[in-house]
Amino acid sequence: MPDTSSAQVTDQTDPAAAGVADRMRDAAEAVLASLAGAEHAAARERAAWPWTEASDEERRRWFYTPTDHGGLAVADMTPTQYRRAMALLATGLSEAGYVTVCTVIGLENVLDRTEGFAGFHFGRERGRDPGQYQLRIFGTPGERVWGWRFGGHHVSVNNLVVDGRLVSCTPCFLGADPARSPLLGGTELRPIGAVEDLGRALVRSLTDAQRAEAVLTPRAPLDLVTANRSRVSPGNRVIPLGGLFRDRFTDPEGARRMDETHRSGERRYGITEADHGAVELTAEPHGVPGSALDANQRELLRAVLGCYTGRAPEELAEREAARYAGPALDAVHFAWAGSVEPGQACYYRLHGPGLLVEYDNTQRMANHAHSVWRDPDGDFGADVLAAHHLAAHSG
Repeated sequence: MPDTSSAQVTDQTDPAAAGVADRMRDAAEAVLASLAGAEHAAARERAAWPWTEASDEERRRWFYTPTDHGGLAVADMTPTQYRRAMALLATGLSEAGYVTVCTVIGLENVLDRTEGFAGFHFGRERGRDPGQYQLRIFGTPGERVWGWRFGGHHVSVNNLVVDGRLVSCTPCFLGADPARSPLLGGTELRPIGAVEDLGRALVRSLTDAQRAEAVLTPRAPLDLVTANRSRVSPGNRVIPLGGLFRDRFTDPEGARRMDETHRSGERRYGITEADHGAVELTAEPHGVPGSALDANQRELLRAVLGCYTGRAPEELAEREAARYAGPALDAVHFAWAGSVEPGQACYYRLHGPGLLVEYDNTQRMANHAHSVWRDPDGDFGADVLAAHHLAAHSG
């Protein structure tokens, strides 16, 4: 089996990883410079954390719900700080990735309208709030180890730099609620629509025998199987909605409503314990392997994968895509749950060495989509940090 482990940036001679890291360093330093002075002390305390064991543990806590993501919210930034924060965000994404993130942030206003401007408040004055996206920088930009995180509802971007090179950009999460919204002229806004459409095209291209191997259950789970765990592992199952908030959900009534929303959703779709077992994450990937696909299907598989690796800065995205240009694609398994018909609830994942991708569009009557790109061994740069600490200790 081809070894594609450590699909993150681990080549310490890679000039592309160094170039991206340099841009991140410059942008992060600009953010911190805008936070200098006594008048910005409280903002700086939220935004900048020294690299410690405790802060590294916090770095690996991530969310995609409208909870406290940990950091300085853009609503609390000056215009200059906000602009510089977005400039830093742009260094960690391709142009398409950055545009998608900005669109997802703007959807908070659309979602507020969808809920009649009276939805959950999540312990804040306004629950659906494009101002509640937060930036935190861990460590000192330019030092041997440092990183940063940008996150809010349906966005989580996580980056780690070691020895002047970007070594990890996962987990990388993008969602959309609504997943589709009307635009003038009879068109629709679908920020991650192609992420679903390409997966559906792949499952519909399968032969009966291939589909029998790929489709795990006819009912899609209500969310990502690995949820927002810091580290994925065999046995992972969907976490009920109330458990996806920082310190769970502090408002008892809100927690009750969250849990009931989850239970009623599972009842609506008829999701059973057997369905949870069918989509449970396993050590050996489930689904149809790339080696069993024909040439056209393999192109579709690469296109699906590109919706995730293509979130990284262009020069790194090209290198990530190249990892699966040949025999390495054989070991990538494609699994599906739910209906194969357009507009219906669905879930899929790609699973292989150093790779885990999940997509789910089930909630809000299949109009609320989640997608994530992960490295089971190297999320948050865990594999590179371990090697770095070992080398430092040995030295």
